Amino acid sequence: MEKKRKLTIAKAMSEAIALEMRTSPEVLVMGEDIAKLGGVFGNTQGLLDEFGPDRVRDTPISETAFIGTAVGMAAAGMKPVVELMFVDFFGVCMDAIYNLAAKQSYFSGGNVTCPMVLMTSVGGGYGDAGQHSQALFATFGHLPGLKVVIPSNAYDAKGMMAAAISDPNPVVFMFHKALQGMGWLGTVPRSITHVPEERYTIALDHAHIVREGRDITLVGLGHTVHLALDAAAELEGEGIEAEVIDLRSIAPLDRETIIRSVAKTGALISVDDDYHSYGVGAEILANVAEQDDLHLKAPLKRISYPDIPVPFAPEMEHAVLPNAGKIVTAARKLLKESAHV
Repeated sequence: MEKKRKLTIAKAMSEAIALEMRTSPEVLVMGEDIAKLGGVFGNTQGLLDEFGPDRVRDTPISETAFIGTAVGMAAAGMKPVVELMFVDFFGVCMDAIYNLAAKQSYFSGGNVTCPMVLMTSVGGGYGDAGQHSQALFATFGHLPGLKVVIPSNAYDAKGMMAAAISDPNPVVFMFHKALQGMGWLGTVPRSITHVPEERYTIALDHAHIVREGRDITLVGLGHTVHLALDAAAELEGEGIEAEVIDLRSIAPLDRETIIRSVAKTGALISVDDDYHSYGVGAEILANVAEQDDLHLKAPLKRISYPDIPVPFAPEMEHAVLPNAGKIVTAARKLLKESAHV
């Protein structure tokens, strides 16, 4: 029997990268503070000691330069894993991501692929204001040619990272600060899970039903999966069975799993911490609304972050972030109204 061992998402990510580097000399890692420091969020711990500076490279503070370089390396047959420290920094390197990485295979008729992983931190709650606190799921999920994923736990993080490095397409691998396992951030305990030592992969296009229920479907991704689970536990005490779906992947979006769940429950709340308008939640609700054979017992609902820059003051920031209480309140309201229809 395999010994159970629990890892944080950060350690699971670095372990997955190390396994791929051992078996594939084409894999290398680049980014700011990813070598000696092991990454600000711990994603590359121990890699420099094992693989040396040729394959684990600290870069200058120029995302435009090193992400553009990674695209060129991918075109030449390498498999770069490159870190954009905060997703908020995408503005200075979006040309390399969208006009180069995302379109490389399409523009070449499939002759030049882009097996590149862009890992980046997302999420607020730390008083880091508008330059370091956004999620921006929809910004990347909207762009053809990119796969966009986010794990909610360490088991998924390892399997998804292995799959991302092996994928011939560019993968944006998002990780939420509240789930990383870095002591100075605080971590949702549920995200620290058993992780097998051997290599395994998790498909980058399948959502996961993490809790089954019959009364309402709650859809989350990354951190909001845990908010949904906390809400489901509270609702259970009131006799309400909530089904919780972990999207795992934003692009491609597993629409079928969502539709099957809503067909069973008849009610849906989507929860994400990206901006409200034009977001993942809107796409999920539209996907369900377009089905002509679903019998809904309640209006569709999305909980997200309002369309304002992230405040610096903690009291203001936490007031507008999604939380389990907002989910519980919304679920009660939807189901109470449905009972009177």
